[in-house]
Amino acid sequence: VQLQASGGGLVQAGGSLRLSCVASARTFSTFNMGWFRQAPGKEREFVGAIFWSGGSTRYGDSAKGRFTISRDNAKNTVYLQMDSLEPADTAVYYCAADRLHWSTRSADWDYWGRGTLVTVSS
Repeated sequence: VQLQASGGGLVQAGGSLRLSCVASARTFSTFNMGWFRQAPGKEREFVGAIFWSGGSTRYGDSAKGRFTISRDNAKNTVYLQMDSLEPADTAVYYCAADRLHWSTRSADWDYWGRGTLVTVSS
């Protein structure tokens, strides 16, 4: 499975961005999808995940109430809507895919995209 994330950029604090991640797999609808982020000098952090059916989502503490994950299986795409952005949200954002897990641990995810940079200015 190849994943390509896009939609990153520079935004002011309080603004919004929507990230997209397109998957190459014809069986996209069988994969749980996740978003992680990594800031310079920090470990990769779980942002959120969505179940293969789209029926369930889970979020990391930093994302709860501000970020929303959704997916469109017909378009092989998962989205991360980010609102009320803060400078602390500055990071490279990665999408991930896995058939079995939708864990908060990055080591549990099998497939990764290359990431897209989000920079939030104060």
